[in-house]
Formats: sequence, C-alpha cells, structure tokens
Amino acid sequence: MEQIVWSKLALKDLDHIYDFIALESPYYAQKTIEQFLIRVEVLTIYPQIGKDVNEYLKNNVKELIEGNYRIFYRVNKNSISIIRVHHSARRIKKRK
Repeated sequence: MEQIVWSKLALKDLDHIYDFIALESPYYAQKTIEQFLIRVEVLTIYPQIGKDVNEYLKNNVKELIEGNYRIFYRVNKNSISIIRVHHSARRIKKRK
C-alpha cells in the first residue's frame, strides 16, 4: 500500500472548498471533504487509476474526478502526493 501525502496547497484547497460550501451548508461541506478523502484512498491500492493531466507539462501528474472537482496527484516511489484539488469549471495554469 502506498502512503498518501497531501501538499500544503491541496490542504488549503480543501479549506477553501469547505468554507465556500459551508456558507450554504456546513453539513454538505463536511460531506464533500469526506468524499475527497474516500476517493483518494483508492490510490493506496490502485495508484495508476487516474488519467494523465494535459495541463501539466510533466506527464507524471494524474487526476481523479470527484463530483465537480479534479484531484491532482503524483505517484512517487513510496508515496502518492496529492498536489491540488481544483473545481473543474476553473482553468488551471500550465505547471512545470
């Protein structure tokens, strides 16, 4: 099993998503965050399940989709790094 490591940016993304949804419903904000955590757990067993992300210049970034969000991650030798959690309606800048 691979270890999941969340980047500081990804954790900030979760905070911002929670805060935004909680304006309308703290209950659904919590449920949304829980769904992200559950979705990411599949990577511990199937780390290559995501598809490659074209917006990133390096081809070793993959994504999982959860609801309207894209969860970007990278498979490392002994861990999986969650890079960002991004709403699919927003554009992302190309990353190196």
